[in-house]
Amino acid sequence: MQRTQHRLARRLARANPTAVFLVTLVVVLVALFTPGVIGGLLTLALAAVVAALVVTTGASQPTRLRVVRLLVLTLLITVGLVKLL
Repeated sequence: MQRTQHRLARRLARANPTAVFLVTLVVVLVALFTPGVIGGLLTLALAAVVAALVVTTGASQPTRLRVVRLLVLTLLITVGLVKLL
């Protein structure tokens, strides 16, 4: 693992799971209920964050969890692109 990834992994491990969940929930709800281009861009931004997390933490996760994360990522990208159209 690269040095920057190690630092990021330690930072993620220290984050309060409840706070992370609530912030993510708010961002998802705002992105899904905001119409048009802004909602699509917010959804795609959230997908970019999820993609970064999948890349950063993917090797240490079990296969089932990686598959679920990839499905969520695919769903976010699809919703974001549909909202942009």
